[in-house]
Amino acid sequence: MPSTTPNESRGARREAPITIDLDRDERRIYDRLRSSVLSQREPGDASGLGDLLFLLPDLTVLLSRLMRDDHVPLTSKALALAGVAYVLSPLDFMPAILIGPIGLVDDLVVVAATLSGILNKVHPDVVRSHWSGQGDALEAIHRVTEWTASQLTGTFNAVVARLIRR
Repeated sequence: MPSTTPNESRGARREAPITIDLDRDERRIYDRLRSSVLSQREPGDASGLGDLLFLLPDLTVLLSRLMRDDHVPLTSKALALAGVAYVLSPLDFMPAILIGPIGLVDDLVVVAATLSGILNKVHPDVVRSHWSGQGDALEAIHRVTEWTASQLTGTFNAVVARLIRR
């Protein structure tokens, strides 16, 4: 009978460490492009406008890398594929061709919501290992989803308030 630690005997099992093998050639293409446009910052530095402009591409590249990772369940890969397909599709809820950069907001919302759904099924270190953006991937995803929720809540409340006044 295998020996167990006190925590394991109470039902809690230790998670096995996850080893990530990154395809350096694949990562270098996007990372080189990103670093040629943006200057590298030290950890802990504040994000700048360039980081904000690269947020959607960073999150989309993160989704595409998670689709190819063996540590990601098949259902999460399918969700990631749907998120990337929405970003690449010319048919959007808010088409960027017609309304300019504001049309990218729906893409950002879809990608962040997709990543938020995937985070519940994938180890955080797997997500972090594929992140090219500034700061922590989990923090970036959290900020975007929090902003989205506040915007949707504010818009919903405004619509309800107008309907009540009528």
